[in-house]
Amino acid sequence: MKENAFSVHQLCVNYEKTPVLWDISFSIPEGKLVALIGPNGAGKSTLFKAALGFLKPLSGKISFFGEPLAKMRKKIAYVPQRESVDWNFPITVFDLVLMGSFAKKGLFRRPGEAEKAKAQEKLALVGLESYGDRQISQLSGGQQQRAFLARALMQEAELYFMDEPFTGIDIPSTEKIVEILKSLRDQGKSLFLVHHDLNSVQAVFDWVVLLNLRLVDCGEVGKIFTPEKVRQTYGCETLLFDEALKLSYEKMTGVAR
Repeated sequence: MKENAFSVHQLCVNYEKTPVLWDISFSIPEGKLVALIGPNGAGKSTLFKAALGFLKPLSGKISFFGEPLAKMRKKIAYVPQRESVDWNFPITVFDLVLMGSFAKKGLFRRPGEAEKAKAQEKLALVGLESYGDRQISQLSGGQQQRAFLARALMQEAELYFMDEPFTGIDIPSTEKIVEILKSLRDQGKSLFLVHHDLNSVQAVFDWVVLLNLRLVDCGEVGKIFTPEKVRQTYGCETLLFDEALKLSYEKMTGVAR
């Protein structure tokens, strides 16, 4: 019987005494591709930071496969927002990907030939095998995102956190990343993504977490991702999304709503 890949229980997080997340409780089953959805300022990135130990919660419990972060850190990979990365840092694409091996080997163990071959393999997987010698600043936004995904793949993790991986990237990169994520899911890996494109949720994800400071709902996309639930999550802003959601549903199912 599969267990939960990620669980939070009564999680509360403050920024300078201002509540950002309040009394959040939910679980994500193992082997699912999950979207974390909510308006700007809903606490999505804050949830990731608290989960990964970058931010100390006010209260609550966080677990990974039933264990605390300290015991499971090597089984977790993280892809940050592109805007949080210094793309002018002097490093080649190959060396960036090779850094993914440090999670298991440690910072002070020099990567060997096996790790270098593995890095080249991951670059090929994301379609960047001929870009290894380039500086990361020379890549397009989509290529940069694929390079960071390759670095995460080097860890051979069981659970992947990805903060807005599709923001500001081209269609070919989006399609390649979706293909890789679904392949990882089919291998039994668990993936948790901050996501903004409501039109693509039904086509890409199995599971959805709706968040706006508090948990709105969590569950299978087919049951939870409805106009009514999205309206609860975004408030009046969902008036802009209702027609898009309707068209997306009709396109996916062939049934008019």
